[in-house]
Amino acid sequence: MNGIEVSFHVNLIWQIHAILNEMEISELLLYFVYAFTTIFIIVNPIEATLVFVTLTSSLNSKERSHIYRRTTLVAFAIAILFSLAGDAVLRIFGITVDNLRVAGGILLFLVAMDMLRGVRRQNKVTEAELLDANQREDVSIFPLAIPLLTGPGAITTVVVLMGAADSLTKKGLLLLAISLTFLATFFILKFSQYIDKALGITGIMVMTRIMGLILGAVAVSFVATGVWNLYRAMAGA
Repeated sequence: MNGIEVSFHVNLIWQIHAILNEMEISELLLYFVYAFTTIFIIVNPIEATLVFVTLTSSLNSKERSHIYRRTTLVAFAIAILFSLAGDAVLRIFGITVDNLRVAGGILLFLVAMDMLRGVRRQNKVTEAELLDANQREDVSIFPLAIPLLTGPGAITTVVVLMGAADSLTKKGLLLLAISLTFLATFFILKFSQYIDKALGITGIMVMTRIMGLILGAVAVSFVATGVWNLYRAMAGA
């Protein structure tokens, strides 16, 4: 093998390596977009502004600032806690990620149907909870952080996504997606009054329906993947 052939093979190997690296980066980028979009839609801070504005309408700017800061921090802490500890909780109860995929997918599909039908977000918080919230001085933890932002759907989503992440890089990207979601939530709640005035209920409901369609597709994917993996596990047993 002469020098030209050696050089050709070396260049070919480097080109293949570069292509593989680009494919890996593209795959990770798509995964991050998928994770961020899924979490942002289920948290849905844009529609949450309707409840936030209602519960904080009598507060001054300083009190409102305290509420949205604490709400975002608590919701973020809960999401991170369940994303990191969710796998251990599943093992304790003998639940697999695919079991949770199916159950969580059904739950997300029901949430998506409510979003598509334009059911107001207040239904996520019962009338009794809203009445209790109106009597509280601080509504940041309940009902804003829980269950409005980090309800069963959000918790299930982060647990399933973390359990399905097959590398440390993807797990890190998922944590980044959670962080960016609640960073966006912080600013959305901060400017909630302006958002409500700019979009109005109609604008927010239109965006909610669009996000509901995407969430429905994600829910179907959760269920389909979970059922297929459970079938393969039973067939191979």
